[in-house]
Amino acid sequence: MTDQATAAVGPESPEFPEPPEIPGKPTSASRTTLSHIMTQADTNLLGTVHGGVIMKLVDDAAGAVAGRHSGGPAVTASMDEMAFLEPVRVGDLVHVKAQVNWTGRTSMEVGVRVLAERWNESTPATQVGSAYLVFAAVDADGRPRRVPPVLPETERDERRYQEAQIRRTHRLARRRAIKELREKRAAEGFDD
Repeated sequence: MTDQATAAVGPESPEFPEPPEIPGKPTSASRTTLSHIMTQADTNLLGTVHGGVIMKLVDDAAGAVAGRHSGGPAVTASMDEMAFLEPVRVGDLVHVKAQVNWTGRTSMEVGVRVLAERWNESTPATQVGSAYLVFAAVDADGRPRRVPPVLPETERDERRYQEAQIRRTHRLARRRAIKELREKRAAEGFDD
């Protein structure tokens, strides 16, 4: 292709129009809380709730938030830093609070806090876990689609947005470093 042909079919040409801007959505537009009472069916051999049960609730709440924010289907791309701070017991009422912290072109970071309180007591809930998940918005054919920018509303939302950008930078650097190491090992003849 000649330079003239390349210039004629560049990203600014009518053949490849820039997609229109998507209006942003405030953090509160998709924030949600999922609550669930833990039962004997949720426990492990130690008598506390399985971490996997909590992780499913986290993924469910985060998925609802991602779908609400993006206006359609969104799939889990990764989960970072799932921290279990305290054990959850049978009879605990678990609240999973989720919100979009950051958005890219087609992806979103959703922050989740997990709180628990006794179902029959009026004591305040305590934080028992937290996680960060990345979701990709997809269309009906499973292809990535654009998401609206998130608009932080409070100082806390702004802090979460900035922290999410740091986590994204670290995720991308880690992925790049691992790819480079694998390529180097393959070039050296290692078959991992």
